[in-house]
Amino acid sequence: MPAPVVLIAEQLSPATIAALGPDFEVVNVDGTDRDALRTALGTADAVLVRSATQLDAEAIGWGTRLKVIARAGVGLDNVDIKAATQAGVMVVNAPTSNIISAAELTVAHILGLARHLPRAHGSLSAGEWKRSAYTGTELYEKTIGIVGLGRIGALVAERLRGFGVDLIAYDPYVTAARAQQLGVQLVQLDELVERADFLTIHMPRTPETLGMIGAEQLRAMKRTAYVVNVARGGLIDEAALAAALSEGEIAGAALDVFMQEPPADASLTGLPNVNVTPHLGASTAEAQEKAGVSVAKSVRLALAGDLVPDAVNVAGGAIDEYVRPGLPLTEKLGQVFAGLADGAIASLDIEVRGELSEHKVEALRLAALKGVFSKVVSEPVSYVNAPLLAEQRNVEVRFGVEPVSESYRNVITLRGSLADGTQLSVAGTLTGPKQIEKIVAVNGYEVELPIPEHLVVFSYTDRPGIVATYGKLLGDAGVNIAGLQIARDEKGGTALSVVSVDAPVSEDVLEGLRSAIDAETLRAIDVDAL
Repeated sequence: MPAPVVLIAEQLSPATIAALGPDFEVVNVDGTDRDALRTALGTADAVLVRSATQLDAEAIGWGTRLKVIARAGVGLDNVDIKAATQAGVMVVNAPTSNIISAAELTVAHILGLARHLPRAHGSLSAGEWKRSAYTGTELYEKTIGIVGLGRIGALVAERLRGFGVDLIAYDPYVTAARAQQLGVQLVQLDELVERADFLTIHMPRTPETLGMIGAEQLRAMKRTAYVVNVARGGLIDEAALAAALSEGEIAGAALDVFMQEPPADASLTGLPNVNVTPHLGASTAEAQEKAGVSVAKSVRLALAGDLVPDAVNVAGGAIDEYVRPGLPLTEKLGQVFAGLADGAIASLDIEVRGELSEHKVEALRLAALKGVFSKVVSEPVSYVNAPLLAEQRNVEVRFGVEPVSESYRNVITLRGSLADGTQLSVAGTLTGPKQIEKIVAVNGYEVELPIPEHLVVFSYTDRPGIVATYGKLLGDAGVNIAGLQIARDEKGGTALSVVSVDAPVSEDVLEGLRSAIDAETLRAIDVDAL
């Protein structure tokens, strides 16, 4: 089997390539060249980018083999996440790679504003010596207002605490206990802008946060106050900020990010009381290496079929080692469930019982859906698009966890109904030191046999001679029986046979079998090796 192809569309650190390891064919392309990108994506299993390559819906459509898009950084403005999800492509980034670099740049900008460093440097470089013109201010005992107390905001708070400042923050999603732990007082945004000598914003850019620091907030600030934005362009209304700076409503600003990059004009960058940098928040050697290594590890996990902690368009996260063996088992149970169905699936309940209940098991829900829909739809199914496929087909999905399992240490059960009301179920477990994957129940009948590659499941009226009849029919067709389990509700009632066979069973043989034993239900099921 050829090695998976990993496409490197932008310059990444040597450590990134090393982190991928030797199991992949690495191909390099200039991601800004659309023609070259189209050709290269046609054979790629994964693509690694930074910010220059635009992976829009068109580009994602070129990647017919594409399984994962990895952005070596935090932002994903250049990736169409919705189109990737529709195509079953996992999107990963490196959300913590630049947090130290961004926090340090924030502190640098605050200090630069306080001591007028860029203007003092420019003056001296021009041959001037104007000490009094650049009299600054100490940070000591000043009030620093942090808008957004997430990972970067918290690091900024930790670093500024040593300057003896008064730290206040606005973040509706942070508890008072967490703020107290950081030495920060939580306040409302109106109070923060009124009190802050320096305001620094650390929020994601969403419709709700766009322009959240606008004309009203800037007018409420002290005339001696400064604002800093190293997070995302547009969080501070740029037109309102330019006006406030020009009219002396605030003393100055420091900006690393802009609504349009590079900025279309010098309405902000040309003002004398603004310090600007060209989006350098993640531009340290350490951050770039962390980002590349992080996404390289994610690509390895994704191409191995594992869930990825840093995937942004799939639920899951890190998989507990106790839960991990249950993923392929649950996916195979999903395939069996789909194989039992002879019509559209209306609902699916996924139930986890036993010691697994003590662990985070939400990933088993994704595994079940992936298994079911891999046998239902023609397009590739992944952990990413399986929930979307269920939603598109109006399949009602429920997930439950119970601590009690009567017969086995752990049991995973899939049960549901078809559009015509037919009820189906299959249950499985892992047994023994080798963690053998077994089916332990089908449609309410208790059985126990290892999950095979091919099986035939059928029900009929319990009576003598049935096993001999279907054994001969399968033997005459050259199909060897590898295992067999029979269960019944009562003597002379309905019996269920689950037969493991060494090869697929043709429709002709199935029809002969159905007629010979007068089968009530009969399904041949093929289970993919995982």
